[in-house]
Amino acid sequence: MSSDARPEFRRSTFADVPAARRLGAEAFGVSPHPSPEPDPDSWPSPNSRPWVATDDGEVVAGLGVRSFTSWFHGARVPTAGFAGVTVAAERRGSGLLRPLMEAALAEARSLGDVVSTLYPSSAGIYRGLGYEVVGAFEDVRIPMSALATVPRPSGDVRARRATAADVPAVRRVYEAWASAQNGPLSRHEAPFTMEPDEMVGPGSEYTGVSLAVRGAGADEEVLGFASWSRGPGDDRTNTIDVDDLVALTPDAARVLWRVLASFASVAGWVQVCTSGGWSGVDVARLVLPDHAATSAPRPYMLRLLDVPGALGAARVAPVTARVPFAVADRRAPDLEGAWTLEAADGAVRVMPDDDAVPGDRLTFTSAGLAVTWAGAQSTANARLAGSAWGPAAHDAVWDALWGGRQVHVRDYF
Repeated sequence: MSSDARPEFRRSTFADVPAARRLGAEAFGVSPHPSPEPDPDSWPSPNSRPWVATDDGEVVAGLGVRSFTSWFHGARVPTAGFAGVTVAAERRGSGLLRPLMEAALAEARSLGDVVSTLYPSSAGIYRGLGYEVVGAFEDVRIPMSALATVPRPSGDVRARRATAADVPAVRRVYEAWASAQNGPLSRHEAPFTMEPDEMVGPGSEYTGVSLAVRGAGADEEVLGFASWSRGPGDDRTNTIDVDDLVALTPDAARVLWRVLASFASVAGWVQVCTSGGWSGVDVARLVLPDHAATSAPRPYMLRLLDVPGALGAARVAPVTARVPFAVADRRAPDLEGAWTLEAADGAVRVMPDDDAVPGDRLTFTSAGLAVTWAGAQSTANARLAGSAWGPAAHDAVWDALWGGRQVHVRDYF
């Protein structure tokens, strides 16, 4: 560190871009297809907030914050997604990361984001900032042999190729699925929106988007979709890559799996982007007669930024409950406090409790609050991990409020 200056942590300017790109290449490698040089008139990209740390004018660390909404407990929750976090090799371990992250988190909170998420290169680094793993983005490889005996649909559901006119229906299918999970992006904000030219246009990255439909003409209903890429090979070493396979009925899932299985003569594998553990979370796999697969997971971490905001956004079971709780965590002092949660008619209110006494209520660390609110772990498991303690009288109620929706993510950033 310079002897006559202290690091500055600030939003990035366009003049910082070359140095920030060099740092990114140093940390994450050089892509064989590097992004074009940015245009100052369109920088930064929509819904993104780049940050840097500088020392004597030199960019020594950086990160990007994506602003989007994600589904939790039946509501679209304002979310700050952190990506591209990097520190110059010579400055790692010098204390730059925490103040840079804290400055960006404080801005996110001031802009109304109530949770923050990220894909860590090292989970331990971000645990020190109050994040915890709640799920994973997975590339699941399924042998064609596991799809060979997928039964025909029992109803009148069939497959057809999507066109640009079908994209609104595809969006509706995705939203119906995503709103029933915890964690998926709403895909209402760029760059995650599902646009016709990106999905089915001449410049689409997909070979095709297959639909599962029922009925015909004006009565046709889209019940599922699969976006897939054929790949270059023409033998059984080839893999069909699937970005999304979303089905709202068992027959829709069967139809889509059978479309993929039709490539068995020229591909040996199907690779599906999914999450949450192939053993059971992805409901689309439950119609498969053989669950053989291999998985490469990338952990997904969560941290709350606004306790009343995050909990109060939820649509929960129509139970009546009153739960005193607290957060105590020196790693996340911005979250510390005591509250009383009141639930009634499916809505939640969280009110500060100035009369709280340490030890008088269910208490969480930032990590314990993240995993229980997301439905990733029970309160009992949070206690086993040392991230929850205090009286257990309300554990079952807490689990009933926040359990029941599985954590599922589909977009990597």
